[in-house]
Amino acid sequence: MQTMRAAVVESHGGPEQIRLATRELPQPGPGELRIRVRAAGLNHLDTWVRRGVPGHTFPLPLVLGSDGAGIVDAVGAGVRSARIGDEIVLLPGVSCGVCAACLAGEDPLCADYAILGEARDGTCADYVVVPAANVAPKPTNLSFAEAAAMPLVFQTAWSMLVRKAAVRPGETVLVHAGGSGVGSAAIQIAKLFGARVLATAGSAEKCARAIDLGADHAIDYRAEDFAKAVRRLTGGAGVDVVIEHVGAATFDGSLRALRRGGRLVTCGATTGGDVGISLHRVFFKNLSILGNTMGRKDDLLRVLQLADAGRLRPVLARTLPLAELREAHRLLEQRQVFGKLVVEP
Repeated sequence: MQTMRAAVVESHGGPEQIRLATRELPQPGPGELRIRVRAAGLNHLDTWVRRGVPGHTFPLPLVLGSDGAGIVDAVGAGVRSARIGDEIVLLPGVSCGVCAACLAGEDPLCADYAILGEARDGTCADYVVVPAANVAPKPTNLSFAEAAAMPLVFQTAWSMLVRKAAVRPGETVLVHAGGSGVGSAAIQIAKLFGARVLATAGSAEKCARAIDLGADHAIDYRAEDFAKAVRRLTGGAGVDVVIEHVGAATFDGSLRALRRGGRLVTCGATTGGDVGISLHRVFFKNLSILGNTMGRKDDLLRVLQLADAGRLRPVLARTLPLAELREAHRLLEQRQVFGKLVVEP
């Protein structure tokens, strides 16, 4: 029996629950590919899966990891879109491909939608098997580690800004946690569409790096009230769009930071999801509050094309061996990185 290594969570808890296990080498079925993983990117989603979410059941034991890049190692029957040896990037959202939502290109709305490392085995392993529709050519100017740092966060940020907020040139966008994966992607995408970008970050160093990445102004939220800073920087008007993924700690301030007719898009709640909302503020100011999970496959294909052209770039903080995945989780939870962490099998 051929085997592989995989980072598995069998029960919820701290980083000590991550176990490097030996598993049988998976075989691709019809329409599937087996990928030899060269790099796997980490996201806050990985820490939620490991810790557990009240009211949600994960299919444990589960191999962690949503993002990855690697080489096609085996091809299932009927696959004509890829060959053994192809260098690819994994698309983390898996859908049925035949329902009305999928046929309309809205794969995140598929009733069977599943994210690698959340609802099915993920990328923190030597090999992973995925549908052939879930790979794209790796941008030639990116290393495997750089490519693995892009998919989930850029796909999400693109959907938030372009699909949901419909950001327009000349608008002002507030990006929370500019040093996070989604934040660092959103700064770049907002600038690509001609917006003025205000970013928040938790230190002077991270603020400086957010500006280096393209933000026009950076606000150290530990040093000042970010909503007041937004008012000062916009002459009292507020911003057109807020990219919100922090949750309880920032949500009220995010609403206060919006101008009349502004749009808030949220994709996460790292500080908690129970927030209070003044409906008077929402309807008097004609505000829109929009939810977003992941994004369309074709959006990620566009992102990868822009990365290949050098117009978007991954923000790779650090690479670690797969055997040090527990340490990578600790660094991510302690907010000790700017950009993305990647592990290499």
